[in-house]
Amino acid sequence: MLAGVLTTWTFSPVVDAVIVLAAIGYAAVVMRLRRRGERWPVVRMVSWHAGLACLVLVANSALAIYARQLFTVHMVVHLMMITVVPALLVWAQPIRLLYRGSGRRTRTVIDRARLRWPWRALMSARFTVPLYAAVLVLTHLTGFQQAMATNMWIHDAELLLYLVSGYLLLLPLVGDELTVEPPWPYGLRLLVLAVCVGPDTLVGVTLMMSSTVLAPAYAASRTWGPDALTDQNTAGVIMWLGGDGLMMLLMVVVAGLWVRSGDSARSFGPWLDGVRRRATLGEFASGGGDIDDEQAALDAYNARLAALHGRSVRARDENENSYRA
Repeated sequence: MLAGVLTTWTFSPVVDAVIVLAAIGYAAVVMRLRRRGERWPVVRMVSWHAGLACLVLVANSALAIYARQLFTVHMVVHLMMITVVPALLVWAQPIRLLYRGSGRRTRTVIDRARLRWPWRALMSARFTVPLYAAVLVLTHLTGFQQAMATNMWIHDAELLLYLVSGYLLLLPLVGDELTVEPPWPYGLRLLVLAVCVGPDTLVGVTLMMSSTVLAPAYAASRTWGPDALTDQNTAGVIMWLGGDGLMMLLMVVVAGLWVRSGDSARSFGPWLDGVRRRATLGEFASGGGDIDDEQAALDAYNARLAALHGRSVRARDENENSYRA
């Protein structure tokens, strides 16, 4: 059985052609930079080709075959396509590479695109987080899995949907490419990643606890292996533990980047910083500025403490006077 898994390979002409072109194109732009005397980090090249290698496994290895027969294998493929591959591609920074390695005209196009609302909308958490949650829920807790297991084109479209939704979600969160201006504060990135743990947990626990088979086509295509319900419940465990684990790992990466960035990146974003300022300084929060760095903020905080102390003293005196009366 294990030998069959390791030696079973298939061929996907369209996907394989795209992967080859992506590898050649990335290497060509890197070589152009080197001819100019500029360096491109090796770790980014490794990340790009690692992502492409994962795509080869998804498209051509035993994963591609057994994903249409076992819900558990499909879930492994799903986690690779929506989290692992997008993260590796984001860390490779292909947009920044294209920007640095291209001429003035291409740079102008990229700069203009970044300033327009479609680009900003695609990068906004108000779009990417609901998209990510909807993709997870609608493709796993509805009849979509049954349709996907019986229609190859739906299966291929699902994988593409996973890749796109995962890439859009992670692009401003775990990377520092030329995507949004100003870059997202690290505190806000951690918050968004923490929110994304919710859909992973919901889908995983629901599949794990379900007593109804959502996609009987998986078991109908084989005479071996676990029954449909056991396969589905196990897929839920993989989704719950694997999805949450990958998100936690990304949060650790972002936290590490936050620490390395120094004190200048301690902001949580305008809205969260405003909440923190009001909670900390109260009525003295209207002075503006950074509550972490400015002496004025410290003075305002001390003034608030003094005001609260004065109110507590007055309240105590009033209570004592009313008691004596």
